Amino acid sequence: MTVIRGHIIRLDPTDKQATYFAKACGVARLAYNWALAEWQTQYQADKAYRDDCLANGIEIDTSKLNKPSQGKLRKQLNAIKRTQFPFMLEVTKCSPQLAIMQLGDAFKRFFKGEAKYPKFRKKGVDDRFSLSNDQFRIDGKRIKIPNLGWVKMRENLRHTGKILSAKVFKRGENWFVSIAVELETITNHLPKTGKAVGIDLGITDLAVLSDGTKIQAPKPLKHQLQKLKRLSKQLSRKQKGSNNRAKAKAKLSRLHAKIGNIRQDFSHKLTTQLVKSYDVICIENLNVKGMVQNRKLSRAISDLGFYEFKRQLIYKANQWGKVVKEVDRFYPSSKTCSNCGFIMAKADLTLNVRNWQCPSCHKQHDRDVNASINILNNATKVLTV
Repeated sequence: MTVIRGHIIRLDPTDKQATYFAKACGVARLAYNWALAEWQTQYQADKAYRDDCLANGIEIDTSKLNKPSQGKLRKQLNAIKRTQFPFMLEVTKCSPQLAIMQLGDAFKRFFKGEAKYPKFRKKGVDDRFSLSNDQFRIDGKRIKIPNLGWVKMRENLRHTGKILSAKVFKRGENWFVSIAVELETITNHLPKTGKAVGIDLGITDLAVLSDGTKIQAPKPLKHQLQKLKRLSKQLSRKQKGSNNRAKAKAKLSRLHAKIGNIRQDFSHKLTTQLVKSYDVICIENLNVKGMVQNRKLSRAISDLGFYEFKRQLIYKANQWGKVVKEVDRFYPSSKTCSNCGFIMAKADLTLNVRNWQCPSCHKQHDRDVNASINILNNATKVLTV
């Protein structure tokens, strides 16, 4: 079985190389936005022609149709870029071409119902460009990029296998490269422990285990919220285009990166610890998209990173020979007595009730520990990457 793994490595570019990266990101963003606007224009023209034929009872001439596709748009851009966008020639050809291919993939996911309609990319938010595997080379702690040369990396590539692609992006004030590698087989299975655990995810405690252990999250956004508001306010008061605005924006970007790094670091450490300690890990199927619709809880839920926690847990378990199971989304894990199976009425067990006694067997329950035990006993669906 082949799997794809990514390794994110921080880069140490010179000022000249950082300028090249910024230019390549700008070219990728322009190509993506140009292609999206052109896609919409061609689609509307196609639709107007079809509607006109339908309204007048005329047979549709397929030769007059111009259904948009990423392949057509790439050829169209190649035909005009020397005259309309000559600066695109100053960076790697992958920058605009792969950006349009990514737009095509975005539309495929949209039509399958897997994602929302593609949006235009924004400067300072979507600063990235991609490289195909024939357009760069790795040699120890450095990477060679077309039209640029060798760029220093902070560490060696962790994985050994077929290198598929690379993505250079900016996070805060630093540049990174994410390298995708195809691995033939995963052989580094961890030793079996013979233990299984159920996990109930929550806001007060990120994870409550079925053995009674409660794990709190660092909640970096909550702790840095006042500073975040202050820096955002300072940025809004700076004159656009000024050096002071650029400095304020850099400060805000560094803080956002710090918050993300704290959350990511904690999630990696916790998921690794769980996979090493248990052979079977049972979790609940949370409707995170629905939960963040609650405006009173949305910030707290987003700060915990439920989706990222689940994603890391699944791929690490699959990689190291462990199993992650999921309980049905509508299973009432909190309201069901783990001792006798009695189900409490919703009105009798509101969210503010953290401890309760079963009316049937009179056993005292901690709400979250009871839920995690039920998740352990009732999770059946095995999750894979």
